[in-house]
Amino acid sequence: MADEKHEPSGFKVVDRRPFTSEGSPREENPPELKRDAPTPSAENAAPAPVVEPEEPEFQEEPTEQEEPTGFETLVSYLSTTTMFQLGLMAGPGGERIPPDMPNAQRTIDLLQVLQEKTTGNLTTNESRLLDDVLYELRMTFVELQKRQARKG
Repeated sequence: MADEKHEPSGFKVVDRRPFTSEGSPREENPPELKRDAPTPSAENAAPAPVVEPEEPEFQEEPTEQEEPTGFETLVSYLSTTTMFQLGLMAGPGGERIPPDMPNAQRTIDLLQVLQEKTTGNLTTNESRLLDDVLYELRMTFVELQKRQARKG
């Protein structure tokens, strides 16, 4: 690598900092850096406009007094996913999502595995939540299968 010849790349590095390495202000930019329009000096420059930070696109929901546990959040997430897969919830833009019955069945099965693996380790409320969610999703799944059979 030491034998390689360095050809000029056409780039020129110019120090445009307003201060020298010693900290004193530079007198003026070199002539090749001057632009067509004069830049305002610090004394004559208009103050920079204040830019308010943009609000995030999402708004946090107000927190309730009792925060949901990680388990309740997991059950809610899987339940909502199943509702999307069943075609019961609109997409982000409000568009209708067609049912995806095989994946809805898999997600319901995941909730059942979760129920089996956590038996005896849940609070009464957590157990009731999981039972209710599974019941509702299973009934909805069966009803949608019946509708599809009648149409097909």
